[in-house]
Amino acid sequence: MGEAVICTPLAVEHAAVAPALPDLTVLRTGRGPARSAASAARAGLRDRPVAVAGLAGAVAAGLRPGDLVVATEVRGSGAAGNGVPVPVPAAPLVAGALRRAGLPVRLGPVHTSERIVHGAERAAFAADGVLAVDMESAQLATGAAGHPVLVVRAVVDTPEHPLLRPGTAGRGVRALRNLRAAAPVIRQWQAALGARELVLASPRSFCAGVSRAIEIVERALERYSAPVYVRRQIVHNAHVVRQLEAKGARFVLELDEVPPGARVILAAHGVAPEVHRQAAERDLQVIDATCPLVTKVHNEVRRFTGRGDTVFLIGHADHEEVVGTHGQAPEQVIVVGDAREAAAAQAADPDRVAYAMQTTLAVDEADQIADVLRQRFPKLAAPSRDDICYATTNRQRAIRAIAAETDLVLVVGSANSSNSARLVEVAERAGTPAHLVEDAGEVDLRWLAGAHRIGISAGASAPPHLVDELARALSGLGPVDLRTTHVVDEHMQFSLPREVS
Repeated sequence: MGEAVICTPLAVEHAAVAPALPDLTVLRTGRGPARSAASAARAGLRDRPVAVAGLAGAVAAGLRPGDLVVATEVRGSGAAGNGVPVPVPAAPLVAGALRRAGLPVRLGPVHTSERIVHGAERAAFAADGVLAVDMESAQLATGAAGHPVLVVRAVVDTPEHPLLRPGTAGRGVRALRNLRAAAPVIRQWQAALGARELVLASPRSFCAGVSRAIEIVERALERYSAPVYVRRQIVHNAHVVRQLEAKGARFVLELDEVPPGARVILAAHGVAPEVHRQAAERDLQVIDATCPLVTKVHNEVRRFTGRGDTVFLIGHADHEEVVGTHGQAPEQVIVVGDAREAAAAQAADPDRVAYAMQTTLAVDEADQIADVLRQRFPKLAAPSRDDICYATTNRQRAIRAIAAETDLVLVVGSANSSNSARLVEVAERAGTPAHLVEDAGEVDLRWLAGAHRIGISAGASAPPHLVDELARALSGLGPVDLRTTHVVDEHMQFSLPREVS
């Protein structure tokens, strides 16, 4: 795979992009399908990655002059293409980089036409899901013959602002300005190109508690119809929340936002008894989606405090699970966040003490904190079984395995997901650079330059399809060898509450 060629069909496009990329090959290909096809042949694009940077006309609603369209696929027919769409798998990576650069971006199909598109023809393309039209991308993308392709087009005209009308010149200047501003991201794309190996951690993504919580919401919507209210995020993942909102779930921060007598689901992280009392006062119909492993910790805390112990709760004080566990006996539970706090913790009676743990902690870090407590309190009582859940432990074992053999680790998960954040920390402690990303769009192209073996995992609340989408996006940067490092099988399942079973 040779160095990428940056194709700019028009002279004004070349003038906007080429000065910003003086060390790359920026080729002026000419206007229209025929000239583009001839340029692709002359330049030998079949042996090189191709990026197309130019102007376009918008056909979809909501696009404005100056907006950038990053093609997810390039379509064309007749003289403008062979009718077979050319996929652009790396589009989410580039679109994310452009957004972080402060540029307005939309992702979607681009269609190459033999002529300028007007009126009803625009509407027909829009109805087919196309965002924008141009006259060259299909030939140039097809010319790359299976090598990485990128298409970035800046909108000049829209259905509301057609060509050859007052203001076209100003809109063109705006579009060219944004096209020039996109050049550094095109450089990042070029630097990230290359063959690489992707190593998937197994297990990864949904655990039994998360699957159960999501199923509870889906079944409640089927059985009781929308709206069904959910207190806080059912699990800590923005994609899951948006998908459930689309089905009719309404997420609220506190119960006073729920109409009296309505049905409400309590999230998987668990709640303090006070929340159940509030629900009873408002006559709410409660469905409790608390993970059974969190319920186990609640029971342990009540057992320890019921016999008079002070409980040191190892965890992060602001995490919802810890808030709910602390609330089981707030006068007797002390949250301990790290070894320093463990060294300073005090108990009313040093001989009547116990500890419990947040279920999503890093195993090695939690054990260090527990060791400090055990040294200070020889009679410290322990849980009957490890509080850190099986899924957290398994995913951390898997991340250590892939970190040992990769240049970079990417963990898919939301920023407020504790177990996902711990996976990043575990990889970093193993000596491998690691990053937490919500989805492929959050991957910084600059992380990928020089990374030939990339490990991928996902937190227990991240949907599996996000890992598939990330792997596909990375495959758009060059040939990929995909394999899985398997640590352990998971067969855990939890029963559903009677309200939805």
